[in-house]
Amino acid sequence: MDDLYREQIIDRYKHPLMRGTLDPHDYSYEDDNPLCGDQIRIDLRVDGDDHITEAAFSGAGCAISLASADLLVEFVVGKTLDEIKALGKEDILEMLGIELGPVRLKCALLSLKVLKAGVYGIEELEEELV
Repeated sequence: MDDLYREQIIDRYKHPLMRGTLDPHDYSYEDDNPLCGDQIRIDLRVDGDDHITEAAFSGAGCAISLASADLLVEFVVGKTLDEIKALGKEDILEMLGIELGPVRLKCALLSLKVLKAGVYGIEELEEELV
């Protein structure tokens, strides 16, 4: 089963479905992982009922980082901002479907950190992730 998920990660890395930028956007945030150099930006458009109507990511990084961003951005379309705030590390790991060591875990979680920071501010996010 791990091989199937590994293939999905490589495919999303080489052929991302959600790569791009949104201009104009309602929410946007960009950050990097200084340990490995991964950099992710996520843009969101939101309707009047706080549902994500469009989402895109851009950036550069390893296969885990970019596949995670692509899967996450695809997942959030149609969700509300409150649903986004409720997402956690387990959701990303479930999307990826493989076990990760501590270094790769930081790569996988960068997109979640960027998404949440964009939605409700970096100060609150840092408190939540501790």
